[in-house]
Amino acid sequence: MRRIGLLVTCLFCLVLSGGVAARGGYLDIVPLFWRSLYPDGGRGLYCGRRFGAHDRRYNIEHVFPMAWVARQLKCGDRQQCRRRSEQFNRIESDMHNMFPARKDLNQMRGAYAFGIIKGERWAVPGCDFEVDDRRRRVEPRPAARGDIARAMLYMADRYHLTLFRRQRELMLRWHRQDPPDDTERRRNRIIQRVQGNGNPWIEPPRKRRRERNQG
Repeated sequence: MRRIGLLVTCLFCLVLSGGVAARGGYLDIVPLFWRSLYPDGGRGLYCGRRFGAHDRRYNIEHVFPMAWVARQLKCGDRQQCRRRSEQFNRIESDMHNMFPARKDLNQMRGAYAFGIIKGERWAVPGCDFEVDDRRRRVEPRPAARGDIARAMLYMADRYHLTLFRRQRELMLRWHRQDPPDDTERRRNRIIQRVQGNGNPWIEPPRKRRRERNQG
């Protein structure tokens, strides 16, 4: 038990020092992600259903697809990029882009862009998640759209990644239509403590400073 605690502490220190990316990146971050943000489970991104700790039906979804990142960095496939590119490792390990999702929905989404799909043909029963394979688009439930938008906008801004005009316009619209709630702000603050930076699309730094001064 003590060895596990020491391992988590060491990972925590590496994250704060920016050292995780250089020492393996994402695969080292995965246990820290679950332990820090979802120790007792939580709600999946795409369906909003509750899941318990160590639920094998769920894994981590990168909202800004890593296939897009690999293509923009021109470092090869995902495994090649992990070996060749420190920048890829930093991007893949950023917890602001990591969300719990059902494995089957994560696989359906793949690297499709987000969009609005005509009709209401849900991909699986009881879950407002739609897939258009012909147009390579997915439509998430309305309650998840703001969270998705702020992750996408953050990744594009922080790492100078390209979001095509229509995708960025849609993300800005979803950001306005579905503003951050207390759950999203709490998640952001935990990531800021663990990783060392927050998502300014969720809480602008000036607002955080004002809250601290008032406290």
